[in-house]
Amino acid sequence: MKKQDLLNFFDNDLLDSLYGFCYARTYDSYEAEELCSDIVYALVKSSRADGEIENVYSFIWRVARNVYANFSNNRRRHANTVYEGNSEEILLTITADNTADDTEEQLASVFRQISFLTRAYREVMILFYLDGLSTAEIAKRQGTSEGAVRQRLFAARQKIKSEVDEMKKMHNKPVALDDIKYTIWGTGDPGWGDPREGFCRSFSNHVIWLCHKKPMSASEIAEELNVPTVYVEEELEILRKGENGEYGFLRRLDNGKYAINFVLLDKDAFEKANKIYTDQLPKICDIISDFIEEHKAEYLAFPYLNKRVNINLVLWQQITTISYAFYNHVNRILDNKYFAGVNKVDRPFSVYGYVYNGKQYGGGWDGTSAENVCGFSNVYIDNIYNTRIKRRFCYNHNISVDPQLQLAIRAIEGISITSLSEIEAEHAAKAIECGYLYRDGDMLYTKILVSNVFDSEKLFSISNGLCDGYFNESAEIVAEKIAELIKKSIPDYLWGEWKYANSLANIPILDAVVECLIEKGVLTPPDNGIGAEGCWMIVEK
Repeated sequence: MKKQDLLNFFDNDLLDSLYGFCYARTYDSYEAEELCSDIVYALVKSSRADGEIENVYSFIWRVARNVYANFSNNRRRHANTVYEGNSEEILLTITADNTADDTEEQLASVFRQISFLTRAYREVMILFYLDGLSTAEIAKRQGTSEGAVRQRLFAARQKIKSEVDEMKKMHNKPVALDDIKYTIWGTGDPGWGDPREGFCRSFSNHVIWLCHKKPMSASEIAEELNVPTVYVEEELEILRKGENGEYGFLRRLDNGKYAINFVLLDKDAFEKANKIYTDQLPKICDIISDFIEEHKAEYLAFPYLNKRVNINLVLWQQITTISYAFYNHVNRILDNKYFAGVNKVDRPFSVYGYVYNGKQYGGGWDGTSAENVCGFSNVYIDNIYNTRIKRRFCYNHNISVDPQLQLAIRAIEGISITSLSEIEAEHAAKAIECGYLYRDGDMLYTKILVSNVFDSEKLFSISNGLCDGYFNESAEIVAEKIAELIKKSIPDYLWGEWKYANSLANIPILDAVVECLIEKGVLTPPDNGIGAEGCWMIVEK
């Protein structure tokens, strides 16, 4: 098919699918209209070019994905820019002087349909989540099929799911030498300098692996990998300097050779370290579940600012601290008994990792903050994530451009549904869907746990009590075995980073404790990993 015939395929079904694609990836129907218009614009430009299209729908969706990728990049760079135009104005920017009248008419029809879809999607969200209408009732009101209504709600839910999945950076990688991968964790302030930035080359993986086994010179690595020495020398310096010139994956020794500069466990050492911890799991989980039952009333008595609080939300907020109590107990023993004479490393940010063994382990904790937002001088929002809870936002997420989080902040004391504007109502519906808000009569309230800044120091004091004497026997057994493994598996100049090796050993425990508590009925996971679970706010007037 010729590219000039592309506009003939713009029927209602295709436009509805394109708009659904956009709505699932944007904050609201207005932004979706902008993205959909951008896609149409790109397709129109393509239709003016010479050439053939082998599969028209594959071509259309390839263009749509490319436009969305550019749209996402621009939105990150210009987070405060909002679309305030309309489809008729966009039409004027698309049509060229030599555009035929029938083409202009066809384009005008396309943009009218997009404008209709904008209203339709917005109305579906509000009618379903705020007015409580069924899909059949909404279909009758909109004069469309119930299937179309479900499709629009599905697009909204897909948007919620996609928002909590972190976007991974795409890199052009050279041909791999061998299949060797690492999982590398970081702790501290990555703004100081994270050596993982830009770390994506197979060549880098192999250089690190060779220097992990023993210190090596550039010429020795070049011979081992059959790569010109000049390339090895350049790579070694990149890996030595890292992002900030102060901290990298490798260190240069006095003899000119390069050695590993962070704790890296091979598969065998990593799995042995994990087993040392998991052998104690039955005892750990029994102690934790008994502790929770014993302190349930204390957890619920914490002065949260929410209208209502349930123990499940509290425990999900606390689960990382709870599951790390045993690890912290082991740390204390290692520090006092096995590494007392070793100088601890002191830097703003550190990395540690293991050779990837085909398994995924959950666990992370991110936070962000904002000043002078929604009537509060300071707002701090945190979220944990693991195999049962998806990541809601990243480090330094911009609250000022997140309308759903802003509604959650405003709804701490309640928001009347009737006071919401049309666009606020749409955002509120999405916030209900993703678990930030709940409806009580004609009011909306924050479901995310909220506490006052003056109480923040006591937020985890109950869970931290698990570190005091609850795991004595098991912790002694684990500490002795971990200390022995560390001294065998990492070079002595890295013994000051023993805590990171212990952290790697503890990696499976968070997921295992979560699953154990779910099985015991202590925890209930959110549907699809998306809800208020694992999120909390600290606010200051």
